[in-house]
Order: sequence, then structure tokens, then C-alpha cells
Amino acid sequence: MQRILLLITLIAFLALTGIALWHHGYWGIVEPHFQSFGAAQVLADLVIALSLFLVWLWRDARTSGRNPWPWILVTFATGSIGPMIYLLIYKTGKTP
Repeated sequence: MQRILLLITLIAFLALTGIALWHHGYWGIVEPHFQSFGAAQVLADLVIALSLFLVWLWRDARTSGRNPWPWILVTFATGSIGPMIYLLIYKTGKTP
């Protein structure tokens, strides 16, 4: 059930991201976060949350004998999409 919810969330977020990229481009998604303190707070919150997740991902991947760097790079490039795919593909703490 959890994987189904995660998959639905990922698909919906991918659709939203695709629409945003189509209409605004990559910089158009990032630029508004530099327009006000409220928007900057949302960006800072995302950076903090993803950083915490990356610490967990690093430890989980190392424990399982996986290379964490591809997932770190995907997270830097795509934000929350990388961690959602990681959670869908791997069971935490277990080898693939």
C-alpha cells in the first residue's frame, strides 16, 4: 500500500514538474524563490528536507553496498524525484 501511494505521488509530481518545465523552463521554476523572503523560506525548507534525506540515503546505500552518488546527483538535478525513485526501487537496508 505504501509503495502504491508513493508511486501515485511520484506520477502526480512528475506530471506537475513536466507542466511547470513546459510553461516556465528550469530557471522559471527556481527564479521565484529569490523574489521574496516567503519564497526563499520555501526553498530553504526544501533544501533542509532534501539534505536530511540525503544523509539517510547515504547511510542506507552504504549499509546495503550500493553507490549513493548517482542518487545524490539525481536529487541535486531533480529535487524530490530522486528520493522518491530511490524509495520505490530499493527496500531500505537490504541489498537489491
